[in-house]
Amino acid sequence: MRRLILFRHGKSDWDAPFGSDHERPLSKRGVKAAKTMGLVLARSDLVPDHAITSSAVRARTTLELAVEAGDWPTSVEVTDALYGTSPSGALDVARGTSDDHDSLMLVGHEPTWSALAYHLTGGAVTVKTGTIVGIDLLVDSWSRLPAVRGDLAFVLQPRHFKGKEWELPA
Repeated sequence: MRRLILFRHGKSDWDAPFGSDHERPLSKRGVKAAKTMGLVLARSDLVPDHAITSSAVRARTTLELAVEAGDWPTSVEVTDALYGTSPSGALDVARGTSDDHDSLMLVGHEPTWSALAYHLTGGAVTVKTGTIVGIDLLVDSWSRLPAVRGDLAFVLQPRHFKGKEWELPA
């Protein structure tokens, strides 16, 4: 079994100065959500073995903050292939993953993540900013995606993890 984890970047800052959509940064809310979700995955023992992020600033920053906040031992890759891609393009990226990794996180954008979750599970999932979706796949190799439908393992949203127990230590 393999677990694919889709992580949508945190809320972006439309008021910040940026030259292109690719350079748009996270808002304060997006930063907080990324850190929170990093802790959530670490404390829930759901940290991926490997993560591949879109090269967009908001996606890269989301992953960097989550990894740091949760102290993940995860290997990380950055690719242009996840920026502006389709579900089939995201699957192409996943198919290139080493089978040494049982769990893979892809960090990217809408509407691709919701469409990919639907494609793999048959269930409608709206992947809001900062949301993490886990999909269990009964395949022995990433190269076999999407040979089989997956099971929706979890949907975690930052708004469900408010309060002191989810704040970073000072």
